[in-house]
Amino acid sequence: MAHFMNQAQPSVQPRQAAVLFILVTVVLDMLSFGIIIPVLPKLVEEFLGGDTAQAAEIYGLMGTAWALMQFFCSPIQGALSDRFGRRPVVLLSNLGLGLDFILMALAPSLAWLFAGRVISGIASSSFSTAGAYIADVTAPEKRAAAFGMMGASFGLGFVLGPAVGGLLGAIDPRWPFWGAAATSLLNACYGFFVLPESLPVEKRAQFQWQRANPAGALILLRSHHELFGLATANFLMNLAHAVLPSVAVLYLGYRYGWGPSAVGFTLAAVGVCAMIVQGTLVRPITARLGERRTLLTGLLCGATGFAIYGLAPTPFVYCLGIPVMAFWGLAGPSAQVFMTRRVSASEQGQLQGAIASLTGIAG
Repeated sequence: MAHFMNQAQPSVQPRQAAVLFILVTVVLDMLSFGIIIPVLPKLVEEFLGGDTAQAAEIYGLMGTAWALMQFFCSPIQGALSDRFGRRPVVLLSNLGLGLDFILMALAPSLAWLFAGRVISGIASSSFSTAGAYIADVTAPEKRAAAFGMMGASFGLGFVLGPAVGGLLGAIDPRWPFWGAAATSLLNACYGFFVLPESLPVEKRAQFQWQRANPAGALILLRSHHELFGLATANFLMNLAHAVLPSVAVLYLGYRYGWGPSAVGFTLAAVGVCAMIVQGTLVRPITARLGERRTLLTGLLCGATGFAIYGLAPTPFVYCLGIPVMAFWGLAGPSAQVFMTRRVSASEQGQLQGAIASLTGIAG
């Protein structure tokens, strides 16, 4: 880790390329996860001799194991980034993900595939470090737009990933894993030469297990009554966000008789609208309304969008709810900004780790 740290010393104003790298990291990380979505369940089914019911059970356990690793490891990586800097944690995470996807591509048995999924949950916990990096290098008044771009990058990677994975999987079910490994390793190599450190040595905190474990990280959220309230709102947003995709496919098929293609196009439209709002509209809306009213506007749009989805008597009315729901994306960046302002520079990693743990609980 010291070797990584010595490659680039902290600077007061990290190059713009560094911020771009963090956004690219988020896109490629989500791309690498999205790539394997179309093929991982089928690969599990192949290892089980075509037993679909058992494959569904094992695949569900894989998802639970991945979320548990996020819950436990996000605070650890956040605390490590507060101690050693953001750069080594991000680069080692990219390297670990790349090697893990190679392991999954070569997995000779279901046990190896399961182990690979657990490792990916550990390595991908650097999303919290990426959030801390953004907080380090952007002024408080510009953080809403920066976190909005991060959310758009997250969505872009997740929209593109399944499409690329489907194309590669049509050739060979192992190819998507090689593609995911290539994106992660190339990103690690690129970042090794481009990414400067964002956290100066004088602002770093000592690593302590009481801060790094999930319980200790969550205690930080109770250190300020406004921070706890914002964290609660953020948890509820993630809970609602996790519920929606898990029931949307069944709901749309049951209520409107939509098939897989119609549902797929609808979910793609949801993703595109969300990216437009988070990538291009967060900055001007925040500048006009202010962060507090932008947060409230986003929450109101989310509630209205859910109401439209639930009450829509026809598919056309349901689709009208998509652009309304997209403005829910204003709430997340605004909440992140408020929370980052209520902790010191040496606690940004711990904060992002605690937020990621809450996201894991919601998932």
